[in-house]
Amino acid sequence: MPITNAMVLAAGLGTRLRPVTDTLPKPLVRIEGKPMIDYVLDLLAAAGVTQAVVNVHHFADQMEDHLSRREVPHILISDEREALMNSGGGLAKGLKLLEGGPVLVMNADLFWVAEEPGQPSNLQRLAACFDPERMDMALLCVRLQDTTGHNGKKDFSLSDDGRLTRYEEGMNNPVVYAGAIAMDSALLADAPDEAFNLNIYFDRAIARGRLFGLLLEGHWMTVGTPGAIAEAEAAICRFRPEG
Repeated sequence: MPITNAMVLAAGLGTRLRPVTDTLPKPLVRIEGKPMIDYVLDLLAAAGVTQAVVNVHHFADQMEDHLSRREVPHILISDEREALMNSGGGLAKGLKLLEGGPVLVMNADLFWVAEEPGQPSNLQRLAACFDPERMDMALLCVRLQDTTGHNGKKDFSLSDDGRLTRYEEGMNNPVVYAGAIAMDSALLADAPDEAFNLNIYFDRAIARGRLFGLLLEGHWMTVGTPGAIAEAEAAICRFRPEG
């Protein structure tokens, strides 16, 4: 069954992308003429998501204006104008706008191209992989060689059975967190109301042996600095289907 609800974390300040983000929220920075958040929302829509919460803070009015023009998925706004809630607090607040149950979570500035035509997409595979009986979360992960714009940091080690642990030098099968999660919203039922980092829940899941990973198929990119814009555009052109 597809997961039809999602949340996109989009409220960050984008400080490393200045001066571009001095007048524009980071999710609206265009890559090959298309705002980053639209790459993300298009991936979600293609995977069967019909409703998505997006949190806003930096240039929130611009975000709301842009998102109001989308039809699929239907957008709900989680307003963080008064205070940024960090990744965990923002997610916990936004999930309250959705009915409880399975949900896909994505970062607004992380996306990928070059999925195999005619095959289940990465998000469809992630949704199918998620098993709440065994997992707190399933994270989409990517090998370093399949990234553009990344700083080289390895986040996790992916075991043969799919479990993730924090990467330490010398571990086998290092992977980068690709910014997409499948989870049940009930996982954050005990979350505090103030700002906190979602890494707290990653580490709790690791301690219980309930954090799992799935390898991304295709090419993943992140746009954190002005120079990374051209790198991402070059990667999109490189992997664009011929014809």
